[in-house]
Amino acid sequence: MHEPIDPDKEVETIELDRFLKLAEVTQSGGQAKHLIQSGAVLVNGIVETRRGKKLRPGDSVSVGNEEFIVGSDTDDTDDL
Repeated sequence: MHEPIDPDKEVETIELDRFLKLAEVTQSGGQAKHLIQSGAVLVNGIVETRRGKKLRPGDSVSVGNEEFIVGSDTDDTDDL
C-alpha cells in the first residue's frame, strides 16, 4: 500500500520527455516526443502519450523490453 501524499509536502517530479533523455533512451527532446506520441512508452503499465507527464519517485517507465524506475535525489544518500 502506498503512503498518502501530503499536499503540503514538496514532491520531486520530472517530465516524461526529460526522463527519457536522462535515462539515455533517446538522444534529443524531438526523439522523445516522437517515441512518446507513437504510444511506445508505458508509465506504470499504461500507455502515456503526453510528453509533459509528471513522473514521481517510484513510477515505472517501460519502453520495449526495458523498464526504468524513477528515483529521487535523496536515493543516493552518503553516510558521512
